[in-house]
Amino acid sequence: MKTVQMTLDEALVEDVDRAASSLGTTRSAFTRDALRSALSQLHRKELEARHRAGYERHPVTPGELDGWQDEQVWPD
Repeated sequence: MKTVQMTLDEALVEDVDRAASSLGTTRSAFTRDALRSALSQLHRKELEARHRAGYERHPVTPGELDGWQDEQVWPD
């Protein structure tokens, strides 16, 4: 691991410390998890944007998915 110095306002540090304490973890572990979560969310948003852009460039044409209708099972 690498030690990284960050500048945070007092209120944020207090909130992080409180959250870490309530979870039974350390400030560093809490922050690592929060950063991983933020990066995962960013990656998911990027993939969704690429997916959306693909459908904007190549929209579904009428009837394109009709053949799959019989494959779906709809619950009662």
